[in-house]
Amino acid sequence: MAGTPALEIKGLQAWYGESHVLHGVDMLVQPGEVVTLLGRNGAGRTSTLRAIMGLTGARKGSIKVYGTETIDMATHRIAHLGLGYCPEERGIFSSLSCEENLLLPPELKTGQAGMSVDEIYAMFPNLAERKNSQGTRLSGGEQQMLAVARILRTGAKLLLLDEISEGLAPVIVQALARMITTLRAKGYTVVMVEQNFRFAAPLADRFYVMEHGRIVEQFEAAELEAKMPVLNQLLGV
Repeated sequence: MAGTPALEIKGLQAWYGESHVLHGVDMLVQPGEVVTLLGRNGAGRTSTLRAIMGLTGARKGSIKVYGTETIDMATHRIAHLGLGYCPEERGIFSSLSCEENLLLPPELKTGQAGMSVDEIYAMFPNLAERKNSQGTRLSGGEQQMLAVARILRTGAKLLLLDEISEGLAPVIVQALARMITTLRAKGYTVVMVEQNFRFAAPLADRFYVMEHGRIVEQFEAAELEAKMPVLNQLLGV
C-alpha cells in the first residue's frame, strides 16, 4: 500500500521474564530507508530488534509491519510479512557447507522472490569462492556475509541487522558498507543496531538513540554534525 511505513512502533514495552527491558519505544521506518539504532551496551537496542521479531517475553504496545499489527503474532508469522533478522551470533550451522547454509531457510510467502544464488555470489564473491567450505571454516567476515546473504535469498525486504560490523577487519567492514548501499539502491529497508559509529554514520538516512530502554533522540543524517555534541554525551563517540 502506497504511503504505508515498513515499520511503525508505538509505545512498545517488552520483558524478559520479570525484567522490564523496553519502556515505551516509538519508531517509524519508511520503505527504502536505512535507519540506525545507536546507544551504549544495555540500552535496549538488541531487545528492540528481538521484540519486533517476537523473541522477547511479554510485549505490549503496537508493532506494525507494512501496516499489519504483529504484537500478538508468532515469530514465524511475523517473518512471513517480509522480515529478515540477522542476530549478533550469526547462527551458522557448522556441519553444513557455505552453500548449504545459504540454501537452508525456506523462501517467505511475501509474493516477492528473494535474490538468486547467482545474484548473491555476485554481491559476495568471497562466498562463491568458499561455497563448499564447512560453515565453521569460514572467517568471521565470511560468516557475517553468509548470515546476511541467507536472509536475502528468502525474499525478506525489511532487514534487522544486529552489530554486523563487530570485530571484523576494516576491509570486511568496507565490503559490508558497500552491501548496505547496494541494498538501499535495490529498495530494501534496513534497521541496524551498531556500536561502530564510523561504519553507521555515512550509511544511515536517520538515527535513533536509545538509553535505558527508551528512545531519547532521533534525527536525520543532515542533522548529524549539529547533533555530535549530544551524541558525544550519550555515546561517548
